[in-house]
Amino acid sequence: MRDLPPTATLRAFEVATRHATFTSAAAELHITQSAVSHQLKNLEEIWGLQLFQRGKSLSLTPAGAALAPIVREFFSHLEATLADLREQKGKVRLNVSTTYSFALKWLLPRLPSLSQQHPEILIALETTDKAINFSGSESDVAIRFGAGNYPALFSEFMFREQIFPVASPELLKRFGTPQEPAELLRYPLLTRDGADLVPKWESWFQQVGVGISSLKESVRFADTNMTIEAALLGQGLALARSGHVEAEISSGSLLRLFDVPFPSPVAYYFVCPKGIESQPHIISFRDWLLKECGKAQQAYQ
Repeated sequence: MRDLPPTATLRAFEVATRHATFTSAAAELHITQSAVSHQLKNLEEIWGLQLFQRGKSLSLTPAGAALAPIVREFFSHLEATLADLREQKGKVRLNVSTTYSFALKWLLPRLPSLSQQHPEILIALETTDKAINFSGSESDVAIRFGAGNYPALFSEFMFREQIFPVASPELLKRFGTPQEPAELLRYPLLTRDGADLVPKWESWFQQVGVGISSLKESVRFADTNMTIEAALLGQGLALARSGHVEAEISSGSLLRLFDVPFPSPVAYYFVCPKGIESQPHIISFRDWLLKECGKAQQAYQ
């Protein structure tokens, strides 16, 4: 198309729009002033538009002012895309699907370790609370939370979390530190709506041998992260899965109440379509993932 000028001509126009004179534009482009002037005249002839008012200084015409941001954005996008492609050169992209809460609380803090050990792998995270259908998704592998029944897929057990109550130091200052599990019934309890995968206070109290007739619920949440955030704000006690409060327990912003073993009835599994589990980058990712799971499992026990 004759309306599309050479890239060098467009670059001369983009640079000139940011300078007051041909001389300063030429200095940035490392060409002569006459070469800049020639490029701009050529562009005006191609487009049939006057782009600059010429005098002691350069100023854009209305047409030039309308085209300047478009050309500037073109070069900005081109440079950003080239930078991304160069950074990815030699890397293998691995699309990983998992839940948002697991990605945020468990996987993301560990990804720098993967980058150090396997710089050739570029992780692209997709988060969803629904079990994905690989045939209709771009994801290569997934981390699923469930009972481990995936007959149509390659699957491997990762780890099982412990479930325990957590409270902020501020809440314990207001209500006191409980000495017996039954005392938790007088505290505001944060609960989360959801299916059987969500930890239930009734199950925890049953595990510790406390009979209950009703719970002193504070607020119900639809999201794990909101429940943990409410606990951090001192709004009540949360029944947390160990993998979701590692940083908070480590920093002391949340305190674990009662060291009672209560393994989650469901666990995390690495899954992918059968046949691709032997691809080198998937083996590297899976091996790294399982080592991290082993470290986490030891810390939870």
